[in-house]
This record gives sequence, structure tokens and C-alpha cells, in this order.
Amino acid sequence: MTGLLGSLAHATGADDTVREIAQQPRVWREIDGIVAASRPELDAFLRPAAARVVLTGAGTSGFAGQVLATTLTRRLGRRVDAVHTTDIVADPRGCFAEDLPTLLVSFARSGDSPESIAATELAERCLSDVRHLVITCNAKGRLAQEHAGRTGSYVLLMPPDSNDRGFAMTSSFTGMTLAALLALGGPAYARFTGRLARTAERIIQDGTLDQGIDALLARDPERIVYLGSGPLRGLAAESALKTLELTGGQIVALSDSALGFRHGPKAVLNERTVVIVYVSNDPYTRKYDHDILTELRATMPPGSVIAVGGAPEDESGPLGESWPLHGAEDVEDAALALPAVLCAQLIGLKAAVLRGIRPDNPFPSGEVNRVVHGVTLHRLQH
Repeated sequence: MTGLLGSLAHATGADDTVREIAQQPRVWREIDGIVAASRPELDAFLRPAAARVVLTGAGTSGFAGQVLATTLTRRLGRRVDAVHTTDIVADPRGCFAEDLPTLLVSFARSGDSPESIAATELAERCLSDVRHLVITCNAKGRLAQEHAGRTGSYVLLMPPDSNDRGFAMTSSFTGMTLAALLALGGPAYARFTGRLARTAERIIQDGTLDQGIDALLARDPERIVYLGSGPLRGLAAESALKTLELTGGQIVALSDSALGFRHGPKAVLNERTVVIVYVSNDPYTRKYDHDILTELRATMPPGSVIAVGGAPEDESGPLGESWPLHGAEDVEDAALALPAVLCAQLIGLKAAVLRGIRPDNPFPSGEVNRVVHGVTLHRLQH
């Protein structure tokens, strides 16, 4: 293994996380084949068009929905909402206030989190017409088992390797996001899979980000802010979570949109803050990303504001520190998120190793768990 991951391949307590980050290009290609082989059955299942599509999951799985929602809204020409299972379980009547024919798309690495099953059951209690597309990495998980073979349900299984053993979801996140984009967006997206995989391979194998990540971590940041607009807003949220998880909370991370950051959250900035802006491939949206880059670089120390994107440089000249994702210059932002998230995965991984944290298990005392437990599910009264 070469590049940044090669240097971390033998780090203590990092075996699973290193392997699972590195395997993503291969997993994406496998998923492309899985969805292509499933196309006739998928098309038949999806043919009765639902008035509303709800993309749901908890934590990272919920952020997959946030990355995809607006892209699929445009592609499908119907309402697509990203709603976390944790929100559905806490307020099912609010989340399903409109009794519309609904396709509930459930993302789940293990399918054993308490909210995963509860969200599907509550949808059935609140809605008169609901079908389930379950996208999961664990064929033996309760979610997959409950919906396998059910009328009105379709279980789309990811490659077994994508059921990440490391604490933080990496290949499971990108794999399920790609699967939903291919399954719901249609075959038109399949032509991007190879390009995205090659972009990721360049990041991993050639060590494209080595120097940039080293320089970022040499600043010894205590806070990292991730900003993204449109579909990249969900990517920013997932990136912040990766930093928090992999470093055991030693680096505080948060996320926002390029425009939203000015409305209060900007107060988090101090001399030990680094800001990473995911630059949209959409020409209109990109203007706002460039505006926040220019604004922050005018007041923050050199090297503390990083642009990441398919074409992160401004047409008028370099914006400064820039991590280009070669080969992803013209893909839609939901697809751009797949190689872009490797930046956050690698930052979190290397930051953890430098601090003596075991990325595969950054919470050895068990105060935070890989599969959430301890949740009491309360009965919904009529």
C-alpha cells in the first residue's frame, strides 16, 4: 500500500480503518455491478411512483440521504426528503404528517441499530401506503432479515467487505450513497463510477493529499470546520463526524453551509481553527463557496483555509491552498461527495494516529459505541 495509507498501514489499532478506506474504489466498482445486475427487479419495484421519497438513516447513514436528496429531487421530479431515523422515532407524526404514498429508503451499515427497525414500523403505522427500499451492508442484520422477501420491500445488499469493522463508517457510507444514486437516479450515473474510483485511487495510491494533510495537522488544530453547499452540505456534516469519531473527540469539528456559517456559527473561529470548504461543481453554487473562501482568507492565517473540489480554483487565479480532485471536475455534487469524503477520512485517521488514538476503537471504555445501544423505544399511542 502506497501514499498516506501506506505510511499508516502498520499503525497500532488502525488496521480495519486503513483497509476500509483503501478498499473504496474496488467496493464502488462492485456496487456498480450489483445494481446493474439488479436493474430489472429494481425497476419493477420502483415503477409505482411514490409521491414522496424519504431517505433515512442514523448518523452517517442519515448524512448519505442529505447528500442525495436535492439531486434525486431534480432527477425524479418529485419530492425527496432526507430525514434521520432518530427524528422519525422521536416525532413520527411530524415526519409523516402528510399521508402520501411514500418510498422509505433506509440506509444501514449493520441494520441492528434500534432506530433502523423502529423507523420502518412507525412509517407503516403513520402512512396508509409505504414501500421500503433497504440499502444495507449486513445481510444478517435485523433490518435486512425483517424486510427480505416481504411484499412492498426490496433489500439491496452491499458487498460484505463494506460492512466496516472499524468504528467509523467509511466504505459503508460511500458504498450505500453510490448504490442509492445508481438505483434511484438511473443508469445514467453508472458511467461516473469508474471515474470516481480512479479519482479515489489517485488520492490513495499517489499520496496526492499527503503534504496538504501533513501541513494541516502540523498546525495542531483544536477545531476543524467543514463547509459545503447543496449536496455538499451533507458531505460537510459527515466529514465533521469523521473527525470527531476517529480522534475520540480530541479535535472538535462542526459543519455548515457556505452561506449559513456567517449566521452565528462563525463565532467558533480562533487561531487554532482550520476551515475546509468543499467547492461545488455547479457554477452558480460555486460562487458562494468562493465568496466564503475569499472572506475567511482575508482574516485567517495563511494555510488555515483549504478548498477541496473537482475544480476548486477560481477562474481569476489561485485561491490559495487547494486540494483538487482530479477527474471529478464535471460530475454532479452528489457524486463528487464520494471521492471528496476521503479527505476527511484521511484527516481523521492521521490525526488519530498522531495523537496515539486507535482509530479502530477510539472509545475503548465504551462511552460511544459502533452500533448504538441503550436506546429505549417508547410505544406510540394512537
